[in-house]
Amino acid sequence: MTNGVAKLQLVKFDKRLGYRFSNDYVKTRANHPYSQLQQVFKHVGIGAVVGAISRNLHELQDRQGSYLSIYDHPSLPLQYPVVDSIKAAVDRLTHSTNFLNFLAQHALIMPEELPPPPIEERVDDKEYHFMSLLLNLANTFLYMVNTYIVVPTADDYSMSLGAAATVCGIVIGAMAVAQVFSSVYFSAWSNKSYFKPLVFSSIVLFVGNIMYALAYDLNSIAVLLIGRLFCGLGSARAVNRRYISDCVPLKYRMQASAGFVSASALGMACGPALGGFLQTNFRIYKLTFNEETLPGWVMAVAWLVYLIWLCISFKEPSREIEENSIRQESNAEAIENDSLESGPKQPLLISSEDKQQDEDGEQECDEDGEQECDESEEVCEDSHRAATSIRSAYRLLTPSVKVQLLIYFMLKYAMEILLSESSVITTYYFQWSTSTVAIFLFCVGLTVLPVNIVVGNYISNMFEDRQILMASEIMVCIGVLLSFHIFSPYTVAQYVCSGLIMFVFAEVLEGVNLALLSRVMSSRLSRGTYNGGLLSTEAGTIARVIADGTITLAGYLGNSRLLNATLLPSLVICVSSIIATCYTYNSLY
Repeated sequence: MTNGVAKLQLVKFDKRLGYRFSNDYVKTRANHPYSQLQQVFKHVGIGAVVGAISRNLHELQDRQGSYLSIYDHPSLPLQYPVVDSIKAAVDRLTHSTNFLNFLAQHALIMPEELPPPPIEERVDDKEYHFMSLLLNLANTFLYMVNTYIVVPTADDYSMSLGAAATVCGIVIGAMAVAQVFSSVYFSAWSNKSYFKPLVFSSIVLFVGNIMYALAYDLNSIAVLLIGRLFCGLGSARAVNRRYISDCVPLKYRMQASAGFVSASALGMACGPALGGFLQTNFRIYKLTFNEETLPGWVMAVAWLVYLIWLCISFKEPSREIEENSIRQESNAEAIENDSLESGPKQPLLISSEDKQQDEDGEQECDEDGEQECDESEEVCEDSHRAATSIRSAYRLLTPSVKVQLLIYFMLKYAMEILLSESSVITTYYFQWSTSTVAIFLFCVGLTVLPVNIVVGNYISNMFEDRQILMASEIMVCIGVLLSFHIFSPYTVAQYVCSGLIMFVFAEVLEGVNLALLSRVMSSRLSRGTYNGGLLSTEAGTIARVIADGTITLAGYLGNSRLLNATLLPSLVICVSSIIATCYTYNSLY
């Protein structure tokens, strides 16, 4: 009971000062072997707590004749507000441990805190526009297709323009380089509009793909790279995330977030397959259409059709609605904090007479506490204000958050190495054709959703997230080790099996990593331009840029050493992330 009172006092302190000391309080007491907090980390433990409290309260009610005070009126029905609150939390936990929520966590659309039971919907259902949401998901799908459609043919395209095959790393990574900058200005632009950045994105991507396709006839590697840079400058994933977070009603938000991740996974799988399917060669006037240029022409047409659809069907949400949503969210948070602070003062059993007395007391309390609320209002507002720059956002990163971003960097680096160099490696060792490479990448991409179904529905309910995190990191490390070319001959079975282990567990790691990241990250990073989603996107994008650059630099050593030269940094980063996770393991809740 003393711990509970202390915890509630810390919640009050957190609200006043803006620092979450209550988290540290729980962390320092949860790891003791006799800690009872371990029992409530799972759904079953919370159910046991509800049963114990309900049973004890019933026993008290049955023996009410031997007590005074609240049992003086046995004819009045007694209520259990504590039990009702815990049951509501159990219901939210039940809905939070399914596949859709696990999948939605990949999008890192962060709630500011655990959402209370919605009294009033934050976004009016009448203002919710499904077609606009669908257009955002279509933008996500097409962008991922655009990213990976060139993977099977990028090495051949580079060689046809007089460059080395390993320049494919720069060709693929140029899009990620531009995305590092586009994520920032698109995130800021989404504070004012959603329609205009989506239009701009479509136009830039249309131009970029046209330049990519024309580079063949112009015989210019520079035009090829500029075209891919333009494609990266059109990355509107920050807008897609922000639209789901701000403009989709709460009851649909989990499905929309899961749709965002599914669209990304489907685009990643369909991109290489479509690139391998475009195996034809013909000319129209002076334009060449072959397996190297058709990805650019096809995506240019796709973005043109999307732009027309966007102009016809998209509905710009009212900014007043979003402001009302933020105000309702702040009010709901204030109500929740006030109820937590006043928790120790509330009786476990409330009768009708007690309710009347509480109502009379609230009026007096409101008059006496009005001045205190006014004085602390400015402090509360400052403690919940969003980060205004990269520097201020970085200051909000705790060691646990930094480790989670390192893990995200590691898994994106390993996945990019596997995907981007697959065409060069398989051609050198196995003499695979473009179609075979495309089929391999398509099959690898299709594993995303089945793996997430298993983890989201079963594994996450059996083990703690941090346990899954550590196990997945170790398996990724094993996949990297198995990929090294140490013994001859280097077989297809070794490459495929090690690649699948690396990719599958990297996908598992991504979901768990972002789930933990959303919990350990400051609530101040849940809104504004420099939010948690932007930080994770930047970490992943920088990892892809470095990975693609590593492939190109390692190409100077020759194709025979390319595989080991690119896997060695992956192994070092992976081992570093495992060590860092061990140091912060006890703080990952």
